[in-house]
Amino acid sequence: MSMRALARSGPDTLAGVLLEDTMSTLADHGRELVPRPEQTPDALRTALAVVAPARLEEMQATKDDAFAKAVKWESLSPVQSWVLRWARDIEIARRPDLASRFERAQSTLEDEDPDVAREALRELTAVLDEAMTAVRG
Repeated sequence: MSMRALARSGPDTLAGVLLEDTMSTLADHGRELVPRPEQTPDALRTALAVVAPARLEEMQATKDDAFAKAVKWESLSPVQSWVLRWARDIEIARRPDLASRFERAQSTLEDEDPDVAREALRELTAVLDEAMTAVRG
């Protein structure tokens, strides 16, 4: 079922689908807040509205920028990059295991101890890589 169809379905249906999806993915990497969305602007926006609604304005601004660049450059590359960036960020936000690792790494990224900062950078890179690998399938 698509994210759009989930959003239009009733709360009982949505809860049931989310619970089923959560149960089916526990073995993979723990609890997921929402199913992985399709890589379309509407599906990504719907998922973001659930997992990180405070970022919706940022998403729209970067989408507008990507589409303007696509027209100017006569290339879909900016739009494809936008989709991948937001699919990656949503992947992190929808998976509490990745989100907590990401937040922990970000909080120590500028630590005075260079070893702590270096480890934070390594962990941040690992989280971003894991999320990107997941969304690229």
